[in-house]
Amino acid sequence: MRFRSALRPYAQKRLEEIEKADIVVGIPCLNNEKTIEHVIKMVTHGLHDFYPKLHSVIIISDGGSTDDTRDVAKDFQLKPWQEKVVTIYRGMPGKGTALRMVFEAATFLDARACMVVDSDLRSITNNWVQRLLEPVIDHGFDFVAPIYARYKYDGTITNNIVYNLCQAVFGKKIRQPIGGDFAFSKNLVRFYVNQDVWETDVARFGIDVWLTIQAITHGFGACQAHLGRKIHDANDPSEHLGPMFRQVVLTLFQLMEDTEEVWKPITTAESVPTFGEPSTEKPDRIFVNAPKLVQSFKLGLQQFGTLWKEVFCSDCFDALVAAANMPDDRFRLPMDTWVRVLYELAATFHNWPENRRLLVDLVTPLYFGRVASFINETSGMDSAEAEAVVEEQADFFVTNKDYLIEIWDKPHKPPEHLPL
Repeated sequence: MRFRSALRPYAQKRLEEIEKADIVVGIPCLNNEKTIEHVIKMVTHGLHDFYPKLHSVIIISDGGSTDDTRDVAKDFQLKPWQEKVVTIYRGMPGKGTALRMVFEAATFLDARACMVVDSDLRSITNNWVQRLLEPVIDHGFDFVAPIYARYKYDGTITNNIVYNLCQAVFGKKIRQPIGGDFAFSKNLVRFYVNQDVWETDVARFGIDVWLTIQAITHGFGACQAHLGRKIHDANDPSEHLGPMFRQVVLTLFQLMEDTEEVWKPITTAESVPTFGEPSTEKPDRIFVNAPKLVQSFKLGLQQFGTLWKEVFCSDCFDALVAAANMPDDRFRLPMDTWVRVLYELAATFHNWPENRRLLVDLVTPLYFGRVASFINETSGMDSAEAEAVVEEQADFFVTNKDYLIEIWDKPHKPPEHLPL
């Protein structure tokens, strides 16, 4: 069932009562009773400390929590000149629909600026409000992405896939394209609301990368802001990957397909303006089961090696086989191989009109392999030193973009029998 709006009648009525706002802050949530109060507290304090004369509305966009998330949110008292709307959104389950409701509310209230933050944050401070909103309110930017001080093994999808392609393909050095905490101008919010994407799978887990790439490819002014440490419900990628990985990759490859006329001429990666100072705090350590990642890669070769051999060039496939023969503690999936893997996968996605979801599912073990390799490469490094490896990898993707252009329109004949 398609919905013309993510706003339920109660939310629409509340917005009509509020009439107008200067700032809208959206907090998408689902079963976050343990963290939602802290997030709201920091948001209301930040709005009061930095924008006391502006009328602000906090939108709690809930996905149908079965715990006390909404009750906790309703009971929390805000500062003066602030209002709150707590409601379940309407539409396809997922963060994208939660943000759709926030954007529709910001448009209805004609807000000057809109900001969204995740509901599982434990490290958010009142300063985040100023750091995200200042570039929009005081400097005229349309899109503000976060920069966090993160442990070297946090954000593995960003570090090994999204950051590389955001730079190399779309030409912008935005460190956290799927960070989850953003700010937007009125014009960009209205643009998002009018896009025909909210009833698609992007509205589940692919929304963050969609927001970033849409802003870049449509010429909106983009920047980023240092927020400090990000402490949230981080997961070991060997245990908790699931639909998020698949949807992010699918969305990213689909965006490459939809915007090829925009990105093909881009040959360099430009830095975007950055606000604030880098944090000197050390991020909390995250445990990752590297041997389990290696075993998943090796199992992937056993199960899907025939398909990999058809998808990837011979040199690339030989490198994958060589990696599978390495012991866990010395496992390496070289950077040049990983570049070809992602570029050849993107080109295959472009040339295969069917079986695209299955294609992404079958290469998940390759991602596990690259993460395991990164862990082994950086095991003796601190997070700052490991960050230099991330940057080196991204630069390598930019330098080798001509390979993507070379193979993009090269016919890829799908195998007659795909694994099920």
